[in-house]
Amino acid sequence: MARRTKIYEGKAKTLYEGPEPGTLVQYFKDDATAFNAQKKDVIEGKGVLNNLLSEYFMTGLTNVGIPNHFLKRLNMREQLVRACEIVPLEVIVRNYAAGTMATRLGIDEGTQLPRPVVEYCLKDDKLGDPLVTEEHIAAFGWASQQDMDDILSLALRVNDFLSGVMYGVGIRLVDFKIEIGRVYDGDFQRLIVADEISPDSCRLWDIETGQKLDKDVFRRDLGSLTDAYTEVANRLGVMPKGATPMNRPTLIN
Repeated sequence: MARRTKIYEGKAKTLYEGPEPGTLVQYFKDDATAFNAQKKDVIEGKGVLNNLLSEYFMTGLTNVGIPNHFLKRLNMREQLVRACEIVPLEVIVRNYAAGTMATRLGIDEGTQLPRPVVEYCLKDDKLGDPLVTEEHIAAFGWASQQDMDDILSLALRVNDFLSGVMYGVGIRLVDFKIEIGRVYDGDFQRLIVADEISPDSCRLWDIETGQKLDKDVFRRDLGSLTDAYTEVANRLGVMPKGATPMNRPTLIN
């Protein structure tokens, strides 16, 4: 097998050059990080679960007309995606107060917000992904006003879709983070949802019990992260009942 060219390696995924121009192979790792990578671990099977769940959500977005970078799943850990220019922002949609919002504004965690609140953070690990305003975004040229209008529209459409899907399986969508990519068709630019959508990038609580089924399980030492993600996958029918996630393959030098 020919050695693939690594394009980028992040905390949870690695991107490789794709088989065709304009494509990338996105590999989901088992690495888990929190608090800007101050807490780290390797959770066997996490990458498999996130790959399957992200495929499920991205396919759902495609089916309801929300453009995204997903093309197809290649295997249990990899998917083929469209290459795009990532807007240097994390787009966060909050339906309930939790995490940094609850701390920052002194709101009790779990408080339902009057309406979905969209926040933006600059993608910069060294700075801790600081919260920024639309004024910052415009002033520093990270995105145009038209881009921001389109990003807001995409974020709220994704929220509507994900909220409905999760409510249908008894899970509350507390908040989530997406990234946005630019793609070009000739001189025409459009924005699409990129990166991933998984329990790594969402807060998911059981509607009846409030049990956390997302990365807060790892952040707060609340139990098995694999069990939490498997519960989400089972409820959505992504994995056959009783299936166990495939472990990380052993690499031979």
